[in-house]
Amino acid sequence: MMNKLKIWTDKHIQGDPVIWAVVVCLSVFGILVVYSATGSLAYRAGAANEHFLVRHAMMVGLSLFVMWIAHKVDYRYYSKITRIALLASVPLLLYAWLFGASHNDASRWISLPFIGLQFQPSDLAKMALIAALATMLAKRQQNIGDIKESLIPMLAWSFGICLLIAMTNISTAVLLFVTCMLLFFIGRVPVKYLVMLVVVGAFAGLIAMKVGQRGETAINRVTSFLDKTEIPYQAQQANIAIATGGVMGKGPGNSVQRNFLPEAYADFVFAIIIEEYGIFGGVVVLLLYLILLYRGMRVVANSDRAFGGLLSAGLTFLIVIQALVNIGVVVGLGPVTGQTLPLISMGGTSLLFTGLSLGIILSVSRGETEDVSAINGELKNSMRTA
Repeated sequence: MMNKLKIWTDKHIQGDPVIWAVVVCLSVFGILVVYSATGSLAYRAGAANEHFLVRHAMMVGLSLFVMWIAHKVDYRYYSKITRIALLASVPLLLYAWLFGASHNDASRWISLPFIGLQFQPSDLAKMALIAALATMLAKRQQNIGDIKESLIPMLAWSFGICLLIAMTNISTAVLLFVTCMLLFFIGRVPVKYLVMLVVVGAFAGLIAMKVGQRGETAINRVTSFLDKTEIPYQAQQANIAIATGGVMGKGPGNSVQRNFLPEAYADFVFAIIIEEYGIFGGVVVLLLYLILLYRGMRVVANSDRAFGGLLSAGLTFLIVIQALVNIGVVVGLGPVTGQTLPLISMGGTSLLFTGLSLGIILSVSRGETEDVSAINGELKNSMRTA
């Protein structure tokens, strides 16, 4: 029985096994924490707690299925559909900005008919931009210093996508911009051109602050963070959750601040983690994300193809940087951003896109493993022939 299971696993679950283990651990942990954190939400909605548990568990299961499907596809195929996804994201972002469903004074969502879900075009745009930049950087490694042929197209796409996202979600645009910077750096773009990217990003930020929906909110959040005399309500409740959690926490399901903390199941779920599982639980979650970063960078180091390495690096940074920012906000290291904790926070289509990103990273890992196996097989055959 164990041999059959191992054979099936080796055939169908491929890629970096550590990444698989980290994703499963975070997903299971997310189901437990979201079940606890949605108590007040269920009460306000007049629904049973199990309603949100089942819904979130189904979305987690679907995201894992999407990850499995994506990891079975040769990662080089994604390079072929990148331009289509990037072009499609532009009108979707415009539609969301001008006509999308509004929440907290920001129209970031497009309601999907018949299935009752809301889709954030920024999730698609982030992945598409990272994949497009990886493709362009890989193809232009020999003339990476050519401004007209190499830099201008990449800068233009980075400016356009980040600007459109910033119209409704400045924090997401900033995180994507930072990821683009890291990707350019890994892609051997000269430092003087990185300075140009900073200027382009600053210009896009100024436009978004003036024209976009969240400029005033962003300024108020930064001002509140810098003003230590008056702590925002969300930060106060998060601080209480962390302070009362102690080293080992109150135990699963025993959170008190979930009844007072807005978005306890989304933006501030890490505060509930520390309250229920203590500093120990918080450190474990942080280590899991750092392991994911390390294994993602190992995929980059082991990749013989520029596109695979750059694609894995960009998507890994996209996930881990968001996680670190969310954790930093909860523990008081930065202003409130509204960023969720990947794989743990309750979500809809955002979970699916996270699963897709991880599946692509695993596809790169699987491709490199197969290449190494093929090379080893050729060497063994050569030795036998000799």
